[in-house]
Amino acid sequence: MKTQDSGNSLNVIIADDHVLFRAGVKTALSLKKDIRIIGEADNGQQLLHLLRHLQPDVILLDIQMPVMDGITTLPEIKKLYPNIKIIMLTMHNDHSMISRLMELGANAYLTKNSDPEVIYEAIKTCYANEYYFNDLTNKALLDGLRTRRSAEVSGPAEVKLSEKEKQILKLMCDEKSTKEIADIVDLSPRTVEAIRDKLKTKTGVKSMAGLVMFAIKSGIIENK
Repeated sequence: MKTQDSGNSLNVIIADDHVLFRAGVKTALSLKKDIRIIGEADNGQQLLHLLRHLQPDVILLDIQMPVMDGITTLPEIKKLYPNIKIIMLTMHNDHSMISRLMELGANAYLTKNSDPEVIYEAIKTCYANEYYFNDLTNKALLDGLRTRRSAEVSGPAEVKLSEKEKQILKLMCDEKSTKEIADIVDLSPRTVEAIRDKLKTKTGVKSMAGLVMFAIKSGIIENK
């Protein structure tokens, strides 16, 4: 597996049915020496076919596409290729959609009018730290939390976390990488990953987005 210090380029595939948008993103990213566009797709079905032959580190995936859209494609990719990071792209700022996609496994969510530098930063951050959180995703996750709270008939069962688990969860929410967390808490990266999996099991969530929502609800991180 590549590391960001190795000097190797990150391989990226763009899946979007708008040719001009793909061309614009491709042109902007081609100026970056550490990014390599290895494939393009018009729809999710074509993307899944490409993935049989190509191994990207990150996929830029449009939500609205013909034949097979990004919402349908996202869980399929995560099931078949769990290590690929997926950045969802859309024209719309829809908080309920963002929350849903993050829970389905999306690693970031950007609007199509995002500056190329933001897309570049998201690609690099997702690869290094698994997730790229911005104001859009943070507000969407908080909205999702509020909606869940109002829909709850009774409070959730209390989940007891150790101080070490709380510390690691807070560091994860601060977007620290597994290695950075391991150095801070003086554990091996493998142990940190095991604790992360245990946290998901304990809290009953399936993604980092769910853990962030749990951390806010539990007061482990501040609801800003």
